[in-house]
Amino acid sequence: MVLFREVVMPYSSSLSDSEWEVLEPLLVEILPPKKRTRPSNWTKRDIINGIFYQLKNGCNWEDLPSYLPPYSTVYWHSLQWREAGAIEQLMSVLHGQVREQVKKKPSGQR
Repeated sequence: MVLFREVVMPYSSSLSDSEWEVLEPLLVEILPPKKRTRPSNWTKRDIINGIFYQLKNGCNWEDLPSYLPPYSTVYWHSLQWREAGAIEQLMSVLHGQVREQVKKKPSGQR
């Protein structure tokens, strides 16, 4: 029986459902596989929202809101993804998709 359920309002840095629909399939292709010792308690969306919150607000990792994954989890994933080049690859793919939507040629082509 659930007596209380906390309702969390998203921050402006949180992914919208439509943004997540674009990003989620890319993550499966781009993010490095994680060695699993046990199932994760947090979704990739939660972790990315934590990364975006920290980037937008410039706060210390330790100051992430309590409804987001623990700062150590968010920081660890951010570091792993950055070192694997996944962040840059995601940005490149998303940039190409935006250029395609506005009917421009891919970057570097004339």
